Amino acid sequence: RAHKYSKLRRIEATLAKARYSIREASKIRNLTSTFHDPDYVPRGPIYRNANAFHRSYLEMERLFKIFVYEEGEPPMFHDGPSKDIYASEGRIIHEMEKGRYYRTYDPDEAFVYYLPFSVVMIVEHVYDRGSNYNVDPIGLVVKDYIHIVSHKHSFWNRSMGHDHFMLSCHDWGPLASSFVDRLFNNAIRVLCNANTSEGFKPAKDVSFPEMNLKTGEVTGLVGGYPTSQRTILAFFAGHLHGYIRYLLLDSWKNKDQDVQVYEELPQGISYHTKLRSSKFCLCPSGYEVASPRIVEAIFAECVPVLISDNYVPPFSDVLNWSSFSVQVDVKDIPNIKKILMGISERQYLKMQRRVKQVQRHFVPNEPPKRYDMFHMTIHSIWLRRLNIHIRDQ
Repeated sequence: RAHKYSKLRRIEATLAKARYSIREASKIRNLTSTFHDPDYVPRGPIYRNANAFHRSYLEMERLFKIFVYEEGEPPMFHDGPSKDIYASEGRIIHEMEKGRYYRTYDPDEAFVYYLPFSVVMIVEHVYDRGSNYNVDPIGLVVKDYIHIVSHKHSFWNRSMGHDHFMLSCHDWGPLASSFVDRLFNNAIRVLCNANTSEGFKPAKDVSFPEMNLKTGEVTGLVGGYPTSQRTILAFFAGHLHGYIRYLLLDSWKNKDQDVQVYEELPQGISYHTKLRSSKFCLCPSGYEVASPRIVEAIFAECVPVLISDNYVPPFSDVLNWSSFSVQVDVKDIPNIKKILMGISERQYLKMQRRVKQVQRHFVPNEPPKRYDMFHMTIHSIWLRRLNIHIRDQ
């Protein structure tokens, strides 16, 4: 027992050293990181602090270890969707299962513990669509799982869940977590649906990019036309889905050649060509705050226009979103054209260049590449773990 606690103390001492080195790095306010890196040196205003981010990322690569609980059977555990709207959830689950990065099989040397359930798969297998929104069976699966791992292992009770994480891109991810108080209030919840009005806490939870990979592949989705060929000021196409979309369609559908808003694209017109031909891409929330359109815009090198309430964009602890995106309040939807026309050509070109630079952080490579979507998500979890101190009970 004493041996176990000395291991925990060693982990906490390692984290304290890492915290110190990141804090020291953050004092250097250069726009370019001062650390050597053969692959990529973070630089420029897309980062809140390029030096602190780089130091933190290098410390994570060197130190971070994740234990994945082995309890639970596929498909609800250890498995997830690799294509369509919830692709990013499956991508991370499968990567953690492969164990190529960060994974340890010794729970005593882990910094964090992963609860490998997939809310998408749980919904698919236990939710009865004819049950008039009875979500209790979903909550029960999560509750049972935490009951099992907390009785079989000592780690959940030792930290009251603070060094554990779950990951979900489903709209009901936050709901599934609410059936266990400590999961909702203490654990690190990695969620696409990062809504502060529904209990998302940016200091402990992680916002995670939603992406719609129809084939499961990124091939052909990344890249856009040069700025000289972007003739559309702003573009959106999507069905009525929540009140923000209603306001957008009501204000702009079929009303303007500069702000092109469609509920349904006309026959023969390519969605991706429209994204690539637009300066700004409108990314309104649907029924839930997250939208795969943000990542689509970044892939198409189109400046994203975030139209949402209470949404925390992915990797905001590291990225300075205001440098490469536009935030429009819901009440300003009728003024979108005026707002976007008010951005000078020089400022637009700067923002568009930054979108191209930030792209690498959102691409889900197979296998993962440094600084991509997988590693950035793990880095967000690493930052949350740095913020907490687990003591011997």
